[in-house]
Amino acid sequence: MLGEFRKSQNWIGSPGSSIENARYIPPDPIILPEYLEYWEKFLKSDDYHDKIVQLGLLHAQFEILHPFEDGNGRVGRLIIPLFLYWKSLISRPSFYLSEYLEKNRDEYYDRLLMITKDNDWSCWIDFFLTAVIQQAKINIDKAQKLLNLYNEMKDRFIQATKSQYAIPALDAFFRQPIITTTKFKEAIGAPKKSSSNEILKILEKFGLIKLYEMGEGNKPAKYAFIKILEIVGEAEI
Repeated sequence: MLGEFRKSQNWIGSPGSSIENARYIPPDPIILPEYLEYWEKFLKSDDYHDKIVQLGLLHAQFEILHPFEDGNGRVGRLIIPLFLYWKSLISRPSFYLSEYLEKNRDEYYDRLLMITKDNDWSCWIDFFLTAVIQQAKINIDKAQKLLNLYNEMKDRFIQATKSQYAIPALDAFFRQPIITTTKFKEAIGAPKKSSSNEILKILEKFGLIKLYEMGEGNKPAKYAFIKILEIVGEAEI
């Protein structure tokens, strides 16, 4: 069942592989609750001075336990920003390692497997800390590109719309790069729907935004600021 810990044995291997030739077999579901209790205690422990190392251990332990029938990878990656936010190491729960882990997928799996096969935690921590450092550098680079784009677009939005809502319109797209016409109107504070729609049409005409999805019936249309999406990339956990 969705949201419940698994009650059957799962395994990790090539698509279609059987448990006999699995690459890794997580703990038996009978003892899984006991292991999860240990994991929760470690999660709540304040004994670790280095919270990043603690997080690396927590993430690895979660993936090793593989407590759900499906979605363990996504949940395990989601734990990373939530833990950092909980420990006040970031101001918002938005630091994702997915990009780095995907680019280094084979090494990621190999390092986790080395824990279960050889009890090699040192190599895993080295990999995890490198991942955090490299992803932080990637995020800083993206933030600088977004700042540069924002400063570049201020004059272009003003010149295109010649409206008092030019900067609120720009801010709306930087908060939500894909936005409905309804949300856009609320975000810029325009008194009339026709006013906000006119601004969207002008911005589209000047090539600053694109129609993302046509509106149908009561469903509003969506517009996208493509350059923001290109910088950020797909926001997958």
